[in-house]
Amino acid sequence: MSLTASVWLVIVAAFIAANLPFVNHRWLVVGPVAGPRKALPVRLAELIVLYFLVGGMALLLERRAGQIAPQGWEFYAITGTLFVTLAFPGFIYRYLLRRHG
Repeated sequence: MSLTASVWLVIVAAFIAANLPFVNHRWLVVGPVAGPRKALPVRLAELIVLYFLVGGMALLLERRAGQIAPQGWEFYAITGTLFVTLAFPGFIYRYLLRRHG
């Protein structure tokens, strides 16, 4: 896989993973149904877990491409902020656009 394809794969996977907690009622996407409603803190916890899963996938792709670049706290702050930004459409759908009842 080319380096460009790897970058786009990570971006698309991050977009999908960032929106998954807001579009389903299952625990961590594949678990049992979480009752009638999942609370926002549970969705945010799932968002953090999915951030680390996508980061692990990105790390594997980077390892396959060559040497892994060292990352400091700035890298994690920016990628975390990007992940939360990518979750914005799912949040808007769940809490502002979706009609309840």
